[in-house]
Amino acid sequence: MDLLTQLTASYQDAFHTSPIHVCSPGRVNLIGEHTDYNEGFVLPAAIDKAIYLAVGPRSDRQIHLIAHDLQETYVGSLDDIKPVQTWADYILGVVAQLRLAGHEPGGFNCVFGGTIPIGAGLSSSAALENGMGFALNELYQLGLDRITLLKLSQRAENDFVGAKVGIMDMFASMMGRAGHVIKIDCRSLDYSYAPLRMDGIRIVLCDSRVQHSLVTSEYNTRRAECESGVEILKNFYPEIRSLRDVTMAMLDLHLRDTNPLIYRRCAYVVQENQRLLDGVTALEADDIRAFGQLMYGSHEGLSKWYEVSCPELDILVDIARHQPGVLGARMMGGGFGGCTINLIREEVLDAFTSLITAEYKARTGKDTYIHVCKIEDGTHLISPATGHIPG
Repeated sequence: MDLLTQLTASYQDAFHTSPIHVCSPGRVNLIGEHTDYNEGFVLPAAIDKAIYLAVGPRSDRQIHLIAHDLQETYVGSLDDIKPVQTWADYILGVVAQLRLAGHEPGGFNCVFGGTIPIGAGLSSSAALENGMGFALNELYQLGLDRITLLKLSQRAENDFVGAKVGIMDMFASMMGRAGHVIKIDCRSLDYSYAPLRMDGIRIVLCDSRVQHSLVTSEYNTRRAECESGVEILKNFYPEIRSLRDVTMAMLDLHLRDTNPLIYRRCAYVVQENQRLLDGVTALEADDIRAFGQLMYGSHEGLSKWYEVSCPELDILVDIARHQPGVLGARMMGGGFGGCTINLIREEVLDAFTSLITAEYKARTGKDTYIHVCKIEDGTHLISPATGHIPG
């Protein structure tokens, strides 16, 4: 019995009606990490690991939620929405933001589960938030477009959950297109799709199996450090708004000697934006090898300058760097655990999997899980009769 069938059966057993079904994918980001909340550029794509939701309306103002994978439930009311410090906050936050924006969904039931590895940095929270907003928009005909919905998801995580994340995760999950990456300008939200020509090359994620114990607090700290750098530079350049407007020359002149910590944080972001723009140029020229080298540079910056890596992620990248057929590798996501993303020639995939699994175990004592990804469409309705859920 596949997951969608299980969710449908669970929903019907609990609520005795038939739901609608929504698929909301996780995402990978090829390059451009921690640039989104600094109004920079990112290059993500939606993947074939997703959150699936079975959702239906209620005739009262109750909210009934079942987390299928955890076998946990939540029951509450539209009239008393407040954080409960569990997974339910990702759903309740979306409802709260819809109402703050003047939209009034009714009560609802929801059973959800997923194939996104939790804690791997693939944005399961953004997928859940997008999926919930999308489902309520469908159920209650709220008339909201995708951009509005993904902005509501971001506000839910920022203001309700309390994680000051940028727009990328929600944007990639909601707006993804099969076989394409999305270049997003996080200042204007202008975006464009580019075909990802991956003939003979696979996207492979190596899960460090390290949990994000520091990610929320350190994420917020990094954001504050970047904002501090901008405030210092505004004393000299009042026209700047974010690190998007900053050059290395500005940083070298005003921060390098007086505030080396803030200098390193800001320099990483400025350099990463340039790496992304160079990477897009490389992809347009079909130079995947040059793109892979920029991925290695991204990891070096994340590890040494932004300091959001961890020993396990550094080890995974080091192992990959020395294997034939690996074009590029870096940590991905908020940091302090999760996955590395690797571009690997298809003919060495089996050898790479065997070697990195054995060597990572030998060097860390931990297992690594390998996920081979396809790039898929963003959040959408699916039919349980035809919907197929990849592994």
